[in-house]
Amino acid sequence: MATIPTARTTGSHGLGREAPRRADRPEAPARWERPALAAVLGVAALLYSWGMGHAAIHPYYSSAVRSMATSWRAFFFGGLDTSGSITLDKVPGAFWPDAVSVWIFGPHTWAAALPHVIEGVLTVWLLHRIVRAWAGPFAALIAALTLTFTPVTVVLNRATIPDTALTLLLVAAAGALQKAVRTGRLLPLITCGVWVGLAFQTKMLQAWLVLPVFAVVYQLTAVDSPLRRALRLLLSGAVTLAVSCSWALIAWMTPADNRPYVDATSNNNPFSLVFGYNGLSRFSDDGTAFGAVPATAASRVSGNTGWGMLVNHTVGPQIAWFLPLAVLAVVTALVWRAREPRTDLLRAGFLLWGGWLAIHAVVFSVSNGNHVYYTAVLAPAIAALAGGGLALFRSAYEAGGRRRLWLPSAIVLTVAWALVLDRPTWFASRLLVFAVIFAVCGTFGLWSSGSRASRGLVQGSLAAGIAATLLVPAGWAVSSLHPRYAGASTSPTAGPVGEFYHRALHDPSALRRAELDRPSARDTALLDYLIAHRKGEKYLLATQAAYPAERLLRAQAQPMLVMGGFTGKAPFPSAPQLGNLIATHQLRYVLLTHLRPTTPATTWVKSHCKRIRSGAYGWRTRGNFGLYDCFTPADRRG
Repeated sequence: MATIPTARTTGSHGLGREAPRRADRPEAPARWERPALAAVLGVAALLYSWGMGHAAIHPYYSSAVRSMATSWRAFFFGGLDTSGSITLDKVPGAFWPDAVSVWIFGPHTWAAALPHVIEGVLTVWLLHRIVRAWAGPFAALIAALTLTFTPVTVVLNRATIPDTALTLLLVAAAGALQKAVRTGRLLPLITCGVWVGLAFQTKMLQAWLVLPVFAVVYQLTAVDSPLRRALRLLLSGAVTLAVSCSWALIAWMTPADNRPYVDATSNNNPFSLVFGYNGLSRFSDDGTAFGAVPATAASRVSGNTGWGMLVNHTVGPQIAWFLPLAVLAVVTALVWRAREPRTDLLRAGFLLWGGWLAIHAVVFSVSNGNHVYYTAVLAPAIAALAGGGLALFRSAYEAGGRRRLWLPSAIVLTVAWALVLDRPTWFASRLLVFAVIFAVCGTFGLWSSGSRASRGLVQGSLAAGIAATLLVPAGWAVSSLHPRYAGASTSPTAGPVGEFYHRALHDPSALRRAELDRPSARDTALLDYLIAHRKGEKYLLATQAAYPAERLLRAQAQPMLVMGGFTGKAPFPSAPQLGNLIATHQLRYVLLTHLRPTTPATTWVKSHCKRIRSGAYGWRTRGNFGLYDCFTPADRRG
């Protein structure tokens, strides 16, 4: 069996003395490890699943999930309605688990949210496993705790947004890469490519951001010759590309008449959806590129960009509590390990997670706006670096000398930074008091304890210091269990920040969330009217964009023609196509709204169809909608 002479022996104290370690045989767990991990996973499961019956399901995505659960065509292509007339404006991979859950358990809100809870808990468990193999059990426990209590992670895992699956799959890819570096085997590297490819099926190009980091880390730190490492990287890259583009390739090769129209594109091309609308357009001024249609203002947020976005008033409390510690850990580790051999596993781990953090921070900073929950993908890297950094500083503390001061200093820095992040709101001011007290006790104990100090005193001081660093972010995370502090279901955020929170303070109705199979009286009345007057038409209703259809699709899985897709700007159907559907009695009713852009198809409806009085279908007021009957041409009605 080959050994790696520069690996670290990680005993119960985390990072310790230099010693050889077998690359393929994990260290036996200490007595405290499994109970501690079980406790962390239990807390994570409780946080993520609390009140799951009223989870913050995304109104647009969840309507598609219900349709995908009842139709294979809609399931595979990500059709928004059961007929699969048009796709989501995303690839469907992230929603397949949701659809399967709804298919098994029925159209319940908790059934749609369950896969995201499982994905979140699995991510915590997997990160613990990966960090343990890299930096030891102490580092792994800190990483798991940090990830569990990261506020944006908690709110995201309580929603139905693709980033939960993206984060899980990328963490799995990082673990496979770490194993490839540690063992020198090809299979883990290929597995890494598969995981990244599957992550691409959930969030497309964002999954590829880690590839340059993975390639550099493997080329710099893996065993074997440079040429052999490069060839292996090319093979793994080919696997990544094949898995990533598999769905788009299948959809592209399927005749257009046999699949839904690809939303968000002007050319019905799935590659335009992936690389245009959800790719290059994120960096263009007009939001269009490579066949993409212009996006809505809501999907191209104007804030949360620039080099300070990770620490601004809204984003900072979601993700940045351990950011200074993470940066300090990377810089310190690279300096302290500069003279180690090229294959040093400890340094490789800091390069991996530090590169993950850096490349995402750069891309988010230069894009044309980000939802807050995008930053959840940073949480595993920050958590791993926090755990690895504290373990590194603990090892230096136990070794004695001038470096022993780094551990208490890191704790003080983290708690002081919490004061900076929380100060604009003073949301967790009481917790800050306890955090400062714990930090003082912990750092005083660590600073005053010499090499002959009792083991119990050192461990107690360290525990107090770690508790001090976790108290305030945990408070923000737990606050999201109340709907007022959870943000909108379309853009979850924790705590008293963001537009949704301020709107909810003055309008309690904003706290009402979308739910599956629980239509309002207004929606029920419209559905009852449409079903009662349906005379064999293929589509129950056509709507102007997805916005009017979402509520109805969440209530019942019905075939609906969603004209224009999510934004209302996709050129489907054309006016002649719409007229043909009506002439062949495949469609009768159309629901229009002035809140979405006018298209040739909507203009055709207004000129050829008759508007129905809202009272006829049980609505007291029309609101923002108008229902049109297209049973016969308007000029024959007299």
